[in-house]
Amino acid sequence: MGSEQAAAVLTDATGWSAWSAMAVAVLALVPAGSRWLRVAQREHYLPGAPTRFALRWWSSRPANAGLLLAGVAGIALAFRWPLGALVTVAVAAVGPLHLSVRGRTAALAPTRRLRSLAAGWLVLEAAVLALGALVGTPAPAAAASVLLVPVLVDVAAWVLAPVERRLGGRFVTEATGRLRTVGPTIVGVTGSYGKTSTKNHIAHLAGGTRSIVASPASFNNRSGLARAVNEQLADGTEVFVAEMGAYGPGEIAELCRWCPPEIAVITAIGPVHLERFRSEERIVAAKSEILVTAGTVVLNVDDRRLADLADRLRGASGSKVVVRCSSVDDMADVLVRRVGGSLSFSLAGRCVAAGIAAPGGAQPTNLACAAAVALALGVPEDVVAARLGSVPSVPSRLTSARAPSGVLVIDDTFNANPAGARAALELLARSGAAGRRVVVTPGMVELGPAQAVENRAFAEQAGEVASDLIVVGRTNRRSLLQGAAARGPGAPAGPGVRHAPGAMSVRCATTRDEAVTWVREHLGDGDVVLYENDLPDHYP
Repeated sequence: MGSEQAAAVLTDATGWSAWSAMAVAVLALVPAGSRWLRVAQREHYLPGAPTRFALRWWSSRPANAGLLLAGVAGIALAFRWPLGALVTVAVAAVGPLHLSVRGRTAALAPTRRLRSLAAGWLVLEAAVLALGALVGTPAPAAAASVLLVPVLVDVAAWVLAPVERRLGGRFVTEATGRLRTVGPTIVGVTGSYGKTSTKNHIAHLAGGTRSIVASPASFNNRSGLARAVNEQLADGTEVFVAEMGAYGPGEIAELCRWCPPEIAVITAIGPVHLERFRSEERIVAAKSEILVTAGTVVLNVDDRRLADLADRLRGASGSKVVVRCSSVDDMADVLVRRVGGSLSFSLAGRCVAAGIAAPGGAQPTNLACAAAVALALGVPEDVVAARLGSVPSVPSRLTSARAPSGVLVIDDTFNANPAGARAALELLARSGAAGRRVVVTPGMVELGPAQAVENRAFAEQAGEVASDLIVVGRTNRRSLLQGAAARGPGAPAGPGVRHAPGAMSVRCATTRDEAVTWVREHLGDGDVVLYENDLPDHYP
């Protein structure tokens, strides 16, 4: 065979290898795309989220870091040997390890927005592959396209964001018209935490006196609130309670432009979403946007920042009525105090009722804010007092139940803030369990620079009341173990290690299911377990 024939054969083989690598890469886009589109959906389609989580996952454990290095090496190798791209394709198809394609906490939901994002991402994938073919590097382009799926999903989300905003505008317009037609008194509820509980408490306390609709679940953004109005606000509704959340400045102000509260509540200020807000002062400013249209302002003054805000509002000229709510201040406008296993209810220092059965898991400050709103809506104080003791618990927020095994289970998996975590430990301490007291937690997230500090503090506080701590996942493992170690002996132990008097035993679990299995195998009658927070499984 002559040199020209050999070169032709080699060229054909190289070309075949390159196109084969591209075909396999296209197939690998199915698991890789499903994985990172699910992350985008779980993160509310915020541009940048998939890339941020990709960096977390690939660096979460040595095996993932090794896979990523192999994937990058495969791209470089593909320039000289096209089939080297298959290394990268395999890495992207199976990794990062432990990031599920299907999902434990939430599967990929084929919504209209998800389908639009997927279409935009596939267009970008096709562009990368076409460019690679055009410049003569199809194999490296195929390898890069599949490894860079989270980046391309982010680009698609960024490009489509203005389109999605325009599409959502018609639902906001419809909701605006519906609010004008029905004409309910709008109650806006915001805060770093306690929003959902307080909203539900308001609906209960005022529901027997006024016709009331509350936004469901956590429908607290632009599209969710518009949907709640359009689907649930029936004719004759007198009060609409709108939970309003925010990931940044200006979001609540926008909600209030078309859903303006006449009564506004701020439940608390804390480091929740500090990762996005950057400072607690910016959180206060963003939450205060809810006050602009309100004639009555309800504030939890046990929070120092909200107490200062109440003082500023009362000192300013204007017609706003400021209602100070507390669980400790005897002279607050509305006081709900926990006394042992019961509650007392006072108005401006005057006791309205005492010995009220304390609802399981309900926080007194949230009850006080809800009571203030009910009173502002015209509910008689004796009716408010009577209904305080029957406030239903909010699912997965400090609810308690006895398992068939006799284990007392405290479910606080929907709480993810430092104040709520401390309240959960207080409930664990009050449980009176004679046996083991176990805390299962992945820690708290989105606390920005305070995240490590708060998780260390929580684990250290857990050591005061718990016999066992099970750390789930890797997101906060280091800080939780550091906090546990501050309590003294109790290094990470195997499942068979028993609790030593005066020390908290510490275990690490890869997943929540693994932790639950351990609890079921090792706890029995007389023991208690607290499940504190449950991170979605797109967290490492």
